Amino acid sequence: MMQTKNTPLLVETATQAILDWAAEVEHSEKTVFEKSQAFARKLGAHYRQDGITEIGFWTPELTGEVMQPREIYLEVFTPLKNVNWHQKEQTIEVRRDCIQLKQYGEFFWGAVAGMKPGTKKQLGSFYWLRYYDHFGKIQTVRDVVPYSLPFGIFAPAELYNIEAVQQNRADLDYFKRTGIPLESSQTPPRIEAPNNILQLHVGTASQEGTIAGLTRIYQEIADKINQNVALTPVEENYIGYDAVQLLPIEPTIEYRDDLSPESGIFVLPIEDKSPRSRLLPPMNRSPLKLIKPNTQDWGYDVPILGSSATNPALLGSLRPDELIDFIATLHNFPTGPIQLIYDLVFGHADNQAELLINRQFLKGPNMYGQDLNHQLPMPRAILLEMQRRKINTGADGIRIDGGQDFRFFNPLTGRVEQDDAYLLAMAHVEQEIEDYKRLLFTIFEDGRPWPEEGWEEKSTYRDLIELMPESYQWGPLIFAHNTPTLKGFWEKKWRRICEVMEKGDHWITGCGNHDTVRRGNQVDPNQPINENLGKTLPEVLHNAYDNPAINLWVYGFSPGLPMDFINALMRVPWMFFRNTDERYGVKVVSEEMGFLDWQVTPEIYEQPWAFKRVKSLGFDTLEVLREFGHAIALSMVEKQYDLVEVVAACQACFGDSSEAKACEIPALGKLTRHDSLKFLKTLNIPKLKQFALMFMEDCYEVCNVSHYEALLNPEQVHYNLTLRRFRKAHPWLHHNLQATDRFNKITEGDRAIFYGIRTHRENPDEQIAMVSHLEGDPMTITLGDWLQLDMSEWEIAIASPGLDPQTHLSDLRCFELSDSQGLLLKRVKTSDPQTPPQATPVKKKPTRRTRKGSKSKSKKTP
Repeated sequence: MMQTKNTPLLVETATQAILDWAAEVEHSEKTVFEKSQAFARKLGAHYRQDGITEIGFWTPELTGEVMQPREIYLEVFTPLKNVNWHQKEQTIEVRRDCIQLKQYGEFFWGAVAGMKPGTKKQLGSFYWLRYYDHFGKIQTVRDVVPYSLPFGIFAPAELYNIEAVQQNRADLDYFKRTGIPLESSQTPPRIEAPNNILQLHVGTASQEGTIAGLTRIYQEIADKINQNVALTPVEENYIGYDAVQLLPIEPTIEYRDDLSPESGIFVLPIEDKSPRSRLLPPMNRSPLKLIKPNTQDWGYDVPILGSSATNPALLGSLRPDELIDFIATLHNFPTGPIQLIYDLVFGHADNQAELLINRQFLKGPNMYGQDLNHQLPMPRAILLEMQRRKINTGADGIRIDGGQDFRFFNPLTGRVEQDDAYLLAMAHVEQEIEDYKRLLFTIFEDGRPWPEEGWEEKSTYRDLIELMPESYQWGPLIFAHNTPTLKGFWEKKWRRICEVMEKGDHWITGCGNHDTVRRGNQVDPNQPINENLGKTLPEVLHNAYDNPAINLWVYGFSPGLPMDFINALMRVPWMFFRNTDERYGVKVVSEEMGFLDWQVTPEIYEQPWAFKRVKSLGFDTLEVLREFGHAIALSMVEKQYDLVEVVAACQACFGDSSEAKACEIPALGKLTRHDSLKFLKTLNIPKLKQFALMFMEDCYEVCNVSHYEALLNPEQVHYNLTLRRFRKAHPWLHHNLQATDRFNKITEGDRAIFYGIRTHRENPDEQIAMVSHLEGDPMTITLGDWLQLDMSEWEIAIASPGLDPQTHLSDLRCFELSDSQGLLLKRVKTSDPQTPPQATPVKKKPTRRTRKGSKSKSKKTP
């Protein structure tokens, strides 16, 4: 077949080679799942160095259809000029070509010459499979495992030269050091666990809100370290970690006014949206309007399609290279490699998935949207292939979101069971980077039997650790329902705290993360609050999730793997935001209104960059916005989230005086005194949805860490960094407590004070002692009496901010600690090197409570 220069055409011989391979797989003695895995590896578009693109689609929906020739085709859009990656909106000319692929069973395969590969500087050809249904309507089959989706999930995928990206990455030596050759028959080594983790949300963790913004931050820090230049407090919050865990960076759902499957940011001319005939559309040139994606989401609202790629809204350049460059910057960090951990969401799909992927992927509705059908061989194989392509960007670890959600009905037992086999399969997906392979460090988030009633007390948080001892799970203190702003929280959590000390060596520990801080916003301010943490609710919340006493216990004494959250460290607002949901947007906003109480101060609201959108509606002050927000939240509950009823209630309250008498919700009626809220007079469902969208986008900007850099306390920032360095220098703290260790609690009135002593397993001369005041009035500390220690043999290792060694701690035998203060000590003298003195429990006093049922044993309270 003759080929016009640069015109995409099917290469018959290469296509036949793919069909022969498919037949060989199909007729092999492999299991059904092994065959599915082989086919999944081949799906999508793979650019070869000889200029041919191998391409495949899984199309079970077309298998039973009687289709006429030329009704199913590969549609290719090839840009005729390059684009400005940073321009918000632009129109370019593309050539549109339609090529018939070859069908084999449930698949369409082809080898195409002339498709343009995307690179760091060049936009590649876009592609998808199209067909006409029996009603003459055009339908689309998208590539579910693409390497690049620069214009979102409803646009076609981009062909990308991913092999060239891998060959030119700057951290190839790192993979050579940590992996084994691909041709090796040995099991690849698994990446070792880090000492600690920093959790980041890409959209708010840098001024740019992109992966490139994170690269800039870490590269500037690296340059300063290399030049021996002092770091700023902001920069200190990003270092001292062995790993960075990103909140999900998969493509998320998009804001849609209806269930239209058409893209709102990849806009074809109207005449190209509907077929002119049932014949193959001719080759033509078309203008193409491109709008830079602006999806703002915390990352967990995924349609599954394209999870192998990166959310384009997080790529300032829209290029996959941006992620590779960030990973290489971490791996080449001057103080040692920093691991990258992906947060993978494969336990559920948003309802938008119904518009984008084959129904065989979905089992039916659940509380998030749709359950995924991990049990069918082909969907299972494709989901694992999505993960493989994602981790092949260079990640070192994975955190598997919602392990308790991987459930299925087992007809053999008649019960709903956990799909642990799939979870373990995720943990054993091999990474391949150029000539080397590895297995990744694995974390499971699994709170089973959540959401069953009483799950918080029933959950062991150890089900997957028992199956895979080298894995980690989120522990009971870092899981969702963690509210240290409340009085008595640490007393209530004592049983779980003892578990952390006794068997928490493979738990992720700590207090603040994306979920716990969000839960903090939902605490009713009328509940008993620990007022020692601050004078205002925002002060209480920030001091609860970045607490010197808690941090000292976690980093300086507790077993496990500590994790911090950058927004908590920066004392920056955080919430569950998304501008991606038209259907449930008002409901989500109504449930998040506690954000205005717990995270936003009048000083923040008055900033010119803050809440610009809702201010344009007349919300001149934070007080007015709070009143409206809480009134809407109350209305949504009373009207059972029916927007028609909510708007009717609002109209009854915001009308003229005669109508206002019918106001059913007093909180709404109070708003009538605010003349600036003119939009309330004509409030309807579209306007209410507009408010929800504007509120979410305002909150997204308010949560960006760059706005608060000048407000950091350098002393506390450096204290936290000192704790991280201490942890790294004492890796033995990772282990569970042993027979000679002690961990105790004192409660007196409203006080909660933790204290204890630990000894290095292999070096008995190395000991540390700790005391942390977590709640209540100040107390005189006599640690030597409590632990039977000669305090002349001990010295201060780390003291929390505000404790002066020369004054407050001049006599270690007796000193005072207030709420949120703590002290870490190291032993400097041993009386007898052969038999170091052991800490023995003292007799129980009325002010000292013991763990229920415990006696004077190792790891127990006295």
